[in-house]
Amino acid sequence: SEKLKDLLELLPEHDLPEDLKSKHCKRCVVVGSGGILHGSELGHLLNQFDIVIRLNDAPVQGYTDHVGNKTTIRMTYPEGAPLSEHEYPPASLFVAVLFKGVDFNWLQAMVKNETL
Repeated sequence: SEKLKDLLELLPEHDLPEDLKSKHCKRCVVVGSGGILHGSELGHLLNQFDIVIRLNDAPVQGYTDHVGNKTTIRMTYPEGAPLSEHEYPPASLFVAVLFKGVDFNWLQAMVKNETL
């Protein structure tokens, strides 16, 4: 718990972006990484949701016809984080889901620009 407390002090406080907070009625969709959408050509429909939550390293590049190209929130465990910088749009939120000790070590390394 002491390590977590120290780590939280390193992080800046953030709230949801204003465009998300200001919406009274939000239509959300969660897009996983299982590949079930491949061949579906639902990308245009998925892009119409107010909030598109993508899980883990579900790729967007090269699959936009099927999975859309909108990402509002990317939620992942550290080991499931996409490796490509193109999978982190500047206007989206990255939410790290931490629950193991090594996850907190990863976050500390990211915040302090340290090597794991």
